[in-house]
Amino acid sequence: MIPYGRQDITQADIDAVVGVLQSDFLTQGPMVPRFEQSVAQHVGASHALAVNSATSALHIACLALGLGPGDRLWTTPVTFVASANCGLYCGAEVDFVDIDPRTYNLCPQALERKLVRAEREGRLPKVVVPVHLCGQPCDMQAIHALARRYGFKIIEDASHAIGGKYQGEFIGNGRYSDITVFSFHPVKIITTAEGGMALTNDAELANKMALLRSHGITRDPAQMTHEADGPWYYQQIDLGFNYRMTELQAALGVTQMERLDQYVARRHQLARRYDDLLGSLPVTTPWQHPDSYSGLHLYVIRLQLDKLQKTHRQVFEALRELGIGVNLHYIPVHTQPYYQRMGFQTGDFPQAESYYAEAISLPMFQTMSEEQQDQVVKALVSSTAG
Repeated sequence: MIPYGRQDITQADIDAVVGVLQSDFLTQGPMVPRFEQSVAQHVGASHALAVNSATSALHIACLALGLGPGDRLWTTPVTFVASANCGLYCGAEVDFVDIDPRTYNLCPQALERKLVRAEREGRLPKVVVPVHLCGQPCDMQAIHALARRYGFKIIEDASHAIGGKYQGEFIGNGRYSDITVFSFHPVKIITTAEGGMALTNDAELANKMALLRSHGITRDPAQMTHEADGPWYYQQIDLGFNYRMTELQAALGVTQMERLDQYVARRHQLARRYDDLLGSLPVTTPWQHPDSYSGLHLYVIRLQLDKLQKTHRQVFEALRELGIGVNLHYIPVHTQPYYQRMGFQTGDFPQAESYYAEAISLPMFQTMSEEQQDQVVKALVSSTAG
């Protein structure tokens, strides 16, 4: 089976992790800040906070921005559920904005229309979470302009997008957002096994997230309510969580970061080759906005079902039977039973639902060979044939 995604672990990665195992620190040592610095410097952000997952990063980002009961978070329905769940963790209401039919990202025009209605009704969001689906950045300049007009905060969910660029600058630099979140799950562009990171240019937000990832505890005398009892002393000054990243994960991240640009470049080579090989098939290949340089975490095609004599499911299952580990990213969040119990219904976000009815994620990973790619294309030809 050719998987849709696969990590690349080298001897350098193994040596780095073994080095930590032989050191004095398995958690709370020098490797986590080293990894944070590596990512922050690469993307051009002032502060980076490594955590145990991108879900945790989204949660503490929302809390740092003051999201709570009575507030609203908006995101796209075409994302993993974590992009929406983070609002619910904070006691906020969650709603969605339909996608752009070409990029599959949150649509700025749909966002503006919804904001106009929400302002009239007194129901503006406190936080909007644009998701850079497949690694292609959203139209952040347009979303940022709306944030300035309507007063909401922005968390970029860039779980798919480390190494990508928007308007020639690395995603994560915070030019158009308050906080950016990366994921380092094994199928992502680089991995720490499990892990995530929140980046910001705001020192106050960074300090707040640093507290929240570790139980709300500080040893900084400047943050304490009174003088320390002694050198052992710490204070819990907020209600936080155990969201820390380990030294083992961070060591893996440090060495993976050394190959980030190489990985993204290889994904672009594979994407261009897919574009060429699939040009004559009844599928729509990914469109890339000229302002973007995608991280290309995923390569998603859409079946042109009006030209096929097979259903979406039949093509998907045929590919799996031929040893191609295709996947579907994602089932629109508003169609999940948990969200439908809140009142969301099928038909609420038609562009997202149209995408879901046609989308298939083809295998895409940096160590993929041309022979494997040819196998995928051959299987797709067979699976879509009359």
